[in-house]
Amino acid sequence: MPKAGSLASIGEIMQLAYLPADFDDAIEYWTKTMGVGPFFLLENIQLGDMKYKGQPTDAVFSVAIAYWNDMQIELVRPENDAPAHYTGEHAVHDRVQHVCIVVDDIEDAYRACRDAGAEILVEGTVGKSGAVIYADPGFGPGGVVEYVKLDEGGAEFFAHIRNTAANWDGTDPLRKL
Repeated sequence: MPKAGSLASIGEIMQLAYLPADFDDAIEYWTKTMGVGPFFLLENIQLGDMKYKGQPTDAVFSVAIAYWNDMQIELVRPENDAPAHYTGEHAVHDRVQHVCIVVDDIEDAYRACRDAGAEILVEGTVGKSGAVIYADPGFGPGGVVEYVKLDEGGAEFFAHIRNTAANWDGTDPLRKL
């Protein structure tokens, strides 16, 4: 159990996210070598009211999501070079780029970040009722923490991906949504 008052104490880490240098090679590695999949591809995501270090940004990215048992694996592909948590100094490739914690209230995440002195890199909205922040608690590149309040239906969407992975036979390793 994480230490009370720490950044990880407000929820469980449920995702390991990577920024692969070669997205297609990463899909092949995870599906063929690790046996993780299938990945579900969400293309051209743009957060609502997205800000990078307090300034508006028009960053666009795609993600492929799969489950390795109960751990979500996310592969991130930038679609432009606009400032974001996966560009510039935080663009570490082929190792963990960030972890994700789902929260019930995004204000709890802001409070935890303030208390820990973490720098908010990115903040934005997800759908009608969701929100996300990416923070650097001081570790720097590779140590980013994402907090997300899922939009309506988000938990069910993740459950669908996890359930599909539980019965995956290795076919159709990348599924576009």
